Amino acid sequence: MEKLNFVKNGVSRLPPGFRFQPTDEELVFQYLKCKVFSFPLPASIIPQINVCSYDPWDLPGNCDYEQERYFFSSKESKYRNGNRMNRKTNCGYWKATGSDKKISSSTSNDGIMGIRKTLVFYQGKSPNGSKTDWVLHEYRLVGVETSACNSTQNLNEIGDWVLCRVLMKKRSRESDGGTTHNMNMQNPRLFDFMMVSNRSNSSSSSSCSSSSNYNFMEVSSNAPDQEGTSGYADF
Repeated sequence: MEKLNFVKNGVSRLPPGFRFQPTDEELVFQYLKCKVFSFPLPASIIPQINVCSYDPWDLPGNCDYEQERYFFSSKESKYRNGNRMNRKTNCGYWKATGSDKKISSSTSNDGIMGIRKTLVFYQGKSPNGSKTDWVLHEYRLVGVETSACNSTQNLNEIGDWVLCRVLMKKRSRESDGGTTHNMNMQNPRLFDFMMVSNRSNSSSSSSCSSSSNYNFMEVSSNAPDQEGTSGYADF
């Protein structure tokens, strides 16, 4: 079968109507594992660059925050005699956050596992950089060895490549104006005009001053609808 190549000049270009949306398991075992062991890839869709040679906004491809970008990147050590990777760029650095996620294969049990590390980009010099909305998911391949004495697992990294997924978080809209607008959109206040009309008719014999003081009944949109409710759900 002919290998499909969708990478040109370091940028992935899919045909119209196609979108690359792999799962963590597919990234690790269908792409990274094949890259590390020099097996044929399902499709040449992931460019090969050194991610830390670029600031995130200068990486090849579309930098729209809704567009995820994928890259194979070599492991560049920060120190000559160490295994710690160099995560410094021209304008900032990538900083690890949270705990690593283990990724196992659902189809094989060959003692190989994936590790996903989450990093956030800080602009400026460490350790006083300014946190940005850029996020990097770094996938690594590890070998799993279980000790014979106990169930402790030793994880040993495999290969000289990592797979990176770069994206930008959606900026929070928590400014005063935005918050008020969102609250009004989520909980619109509706009025029962039939109740107002009935009260208006019943108070027609009252004076003008008293008839102008209506007590409106507010109906919350959170209350159950007689015709049913609908919900909206938001790589």
